[in-house]
Amino acid sequence: QWRLHPHGRGWGAPDEEPGEAITSPQIIAFIGRNFQADDAGRWFFQNGPQRVYVRLDGAPWILGLETDAQGSPLLRTHTGLDYGPVTHWWLDPEGRLYAQAGQGAGLVADRDLARVLDTLCTADGRPLDDWLENPDAPVMAVHLGGTETPLGLLSADALETTLGFIRRP
Repeated sequence: QWRLHPHGRGWGAPDEEPGEAITSPQIIAFIGRNFQADDAGRWFFQNGPQRVYVRLDGAPWILGLETDAQGSPLLRTHTGLDYGPVTHWWLDPEGRLYAQAGQGAGLVADRDLARVLDTLCTADGRPLDDWLENPDAPVMAVHLGGTETPLGLLSADALETTLGFIRRP
């Protein structure tokens, strides 16, 4: 959900407001087409000469789970782009699942989290739930659609450094 903070109080001020939801399909599509990161990991969209930096409450990409024509799992970004291949999965203490790919960091949307977790399995074919019940076990690899990818735990204070983006530029 893109939001506009016309009074400038969306950056952690004591009176931070939720902002106004951007609902225009044309503006949402424009932002999606022009959404990118600079070399410092700050995400923005370019509007002519104006660069509009974006506060990220989750990650640059919000990921949903779909299936391709063959029925294989497919991750897609909030802007409708295919995402991946995933090079690393990260689980934080609050149970959020992050992915790293060439496009940048992604956060699996809450509505699809259970389905993604059900789709992921360990390198030896066991459900990921086995690992989640014993997270002190060694970091392991998981499969999504036949691709083996490492899975690790991510602390909240290491999110930006590990995943390479700045939440509040």
